[in-house]
Amino acid sequence: MGPGIKTTTTGAMFIQAWWRGTLVRRTLLHASLRAWIIQRWWKQMLVKLMEKKKRLSLQSYAQQEWAVVKLQSWVRMWRLRLRYCRLLHAVRIIQIYWRWHICQTRGFIQGRYNLKESQLNLQLEISLGLQACKVQQCIPLPVNE
Repeated sequence: MGPGIKTTTTGAMFIQAWWRGTLVRRTLLHASLRAWIIQRWWKQMLVKLMEKKKRLSLQSYAQQEWAVVKLQSWVRMWRLRLRYCRLLHAVRIIQIYWRWHICQTRGFIQGRYNLKESQLNLQLEISLGLQACKVQQCIPLPVNE
């Protein structure tokens, strides 16, 4: 073999080595790009998952806060209603005693009447304080014939 064959074989081996290296580098580049794409996708999924957890946590917190506020308003309403009922009871007691006092000091008149033929039967009870007076009278009515 001549000197040209040796250089041709060496050149061919050089080109083959370069080509194999290029293929390996290209394969590694594609593999690293695919790995990078998968990593980006996974990070996005983690971010979405964290946002969902935050949103659910915030909704749960808001619901608990709403329940607490509602419960507090019910307790305040119950306490105010209890106070109102106590005041109303006190007012009613005062009114009863005031009406009794007015009735005892001013007095009152009660009466009944009965109409029979040409007579008016009248029964009156007059009360002034602690004194009471009963009046019963029969009044003849004029009859036009």
